Amino acid sequence: MGIVKKVTRHVSIAKYIPDDLDRRLIAHLRADGRASLAKLADALGVARGTVQNRLDRLMETGTLLGFTVRVREDYDEQTVQAVMMIEVVGKSTTQVIRKMRGLPEVYSLHTTNGNWDLIANIRAASLSDFDRVLREVRMIDGVANSETSLLLSSV
Repeated sequence: MGIVKKVTRHVSIAKYIPDDLDRRLIAHLRADGRASLAKLADALGVARGTVQNRLDRLMETGTLLGFTVRVREDYDEQTVQAVMMIEVVGKSTTQVIRKMRGLPEVYSLHTTNGNWDLIANIRAASLSDFDRVLREVRMIDGVANSETSLLLSSV
């Protein structure tokens, strides 16, 4: 009887690095996320199919996470906005980030250095919604500590 040898290959998926055309496309989308493929192609000086292929690749690789609406800063003055600094236990940063991204009130999330591991910009419709978000974040496995500051006014 022969010995069956199991062979495994480790395939590493490299992070996609956008080139100049991708960066210009993203810049146009930041200015106008509703621009048509034809408008984007014209602005970039490439074929419509090229823009479609680039958008598909940017979405598939996770470079673009989606499209959203931008509003004036003073659009909804009743919105509660805050900055939350978060300390993460051990090697659970990836898990905490995944959970944080699932909270619609987390407007943006950043890794950082210093005493805190993550900084989250939070936007909630009311103080009760804000309170709920704080509780949800603090209950995430891996969150050791947090400090939150409400944003009162823009100067």
